[in-house]
Amino acid sequence: MTEGEQPLGLRERKKLETRAKLVKIALQLAAERGLENVTVDDIAAEAGVSARTFFNYFPSKEDAVMHPDPDPVGQTRKIAAELLSAPAELSPMQAVTLAMRPYIDRFDDQRDEWLTRIAIIERDPGLMVRMFATHKESEQIIVDAIAQRTGLDASADFYPLLLFKVVGGAMQAATQRWHELGGSVRLAELFDTAIDTLAEGMPVPTGTAVIEGKK
Repeated sequence: MTEGEQPLGLRERKKLETRAKLVKIALQLAAERGLENVTVDDIAAEAGVSARTFFNYFPSKEDAVMHPDPDPVGQTRKIAAELLSAPAELSPMQAVTLAMRPYIDRFDDQRDEWLTRIAIIERDPGLMVRMFATHKESEQIIVDAIAQRTGLDASADFYPLLLFKVVGGAMQAATQRWHELGGSVRLAELFDTAIDTLAEGMPVPTGTAVIEGKK
């Protein structure tokens, strides 16, 4: 809970606990059987609730797997607020990176859950398409925040969108590598390495790669 936020009441805590339980079971069943072989009734029965209760939390089984956060847009707005309040001496890329840190730390704190989620999504191309489609609103929130911080026009200037895509690409690459390593290295470390490499102009690591066309 961040400064200024009120503690949750019993009812809200119970709702979050039920949501988390549904997410955990959906992931477990999808990992064991494949999501296509899991129904909402299966998830609800395992959780000890009705299908109607399930639909109070998620519109579909896919959402239970992909969207554990009850308010993803609100989470994105928090990232945007952190971006705008980041120290003025930071570059735009550094400010975005700092703002994303709490979000990235959640991957490491919930490592097993996220590794399972990524494995399920990678096996289902339809989930991958769905994931990117649902991120459109969140993308615009961050792009607008970058534009505000840099004094640019998000609709007219290329830079805010470009920076968002560059940092997002670094996050995607770091997450893929993190998954390949089974979470043995913190995602935050991989993300920092990716951002540092970008900031340095993407130099090829000496002794570890061959530049095409050169001997």
